[in-house]
Amino acid sequence: MGVKEAVLVVRDGRVFRGEALGAVGETTGEVIFNTAMSGYQEILTDPSYRGQIVTMTYPLIGNYGGIDTRALTRHLRDHGSQDGIISSADLDVERLRQRVTALPQIVGQDLVKDVTVAEAYGWSEGEWTLERGYSTPPPARFKVVAYDAGIKLNILRQLSTAGCEVVVVPAGTPTAGVLEHKPDGVFLSNGPGDPEGVPYLIESVRALIGRVPIFGICLGHQILGLAAGGRTYKLPFGHHGANHPVRDLATGRIEITSQNHNFAVDPASVAGGGWEPTHLNLNDNTCEGLRHRELPVFCVQYHPEASPGPHDANYLFGRFTDLMASAAGAPKGS
Repeated sequence: MGVKEAVLVVRDGRVFRGEALGAVGETTGEVIFNTAMSGYQEILTDPSYRGQIVTMTYPLIGNYGGIDTRALTRHLRDHGSQDGIISSADLDVERLRQRVTALPQIVGQDLVKDVTVAEAYGWSEGEWTLERGYSTPPPARFKVVAYDAGIKLNILRQLSTAGCEVVVVPAGTPTAGVLEHKPDGVFLSNGPGDPEGVPYLIESVRALIGRVPIFGICLGHQILGLAAGGRTYKLPFGHHGANHPVRDLATGRIEITSQNHNFAVDPASVAGGGWEPTHLNLNDNTCEGLRHRELPVFCVQYHPEASPGPHDANYLFGRFTDLMASAAGAPKGS
């Protein structure tokens, strides 16, 4: 079988040539890079990457057909993430350059509608361990409604293992539809794209703040920031990897975290409403966490549930159950 040529063209006109590996065809998306050295199975199945083309910077994973991924990563680092077309069907570079400039950009798009669940469902599977496989979670102490904006299954496993009965609902579920479940807490999931492209979820969450304990991760963090009246902005090339250092501003403790996001919350934009930053990214000083000083609401930009890890931030699921216990008047950890 002969080698099939392939080409990647990005919006600024740069061309990367290589050999096709897998199906012959073509796809488009925002080209980004991920700095993790492992865990690409999770990356390939994470709904948060909807609308993106991911390049792994670690060269020994073995899932490339010949493109110079280090040159591509350097280009994106210097010029920012940008739209691209990767094709083994059409090799006319000038035609691809014209087409790539016409692609819709990720800012303002609602990509959540493409990955959210169609209808509500319950979840009961616990975490996976090498010794036992998937576990049966302990008896539930709390009922949690989880908004699915592209939720990762390991988040649901971690919530179950922390003692939560979980009901997963579509991202378009209104506030009343959440409250009719009589939850002890609400979880806001990760998801793809621009948080400002999901105004219906922002409005629902705004109406929930102060009525029930809330924990948000990644896109959920950004949604909470916007629901609090803040603003978000697009990062030059995003945070994608399993090696981002984050400082807990309350304890000074440094956590190594898994991250996957293109947008960030401006903490100054919510400073007047009782909100405060809780975590700081040590690479670029962006906000990695928020909490309300009086209301039972907190969120982080990174992924404490990440598999294979790191697991430095896994304690946050316990923080959520403690918050629900306090709100219900029960002892923490009971």
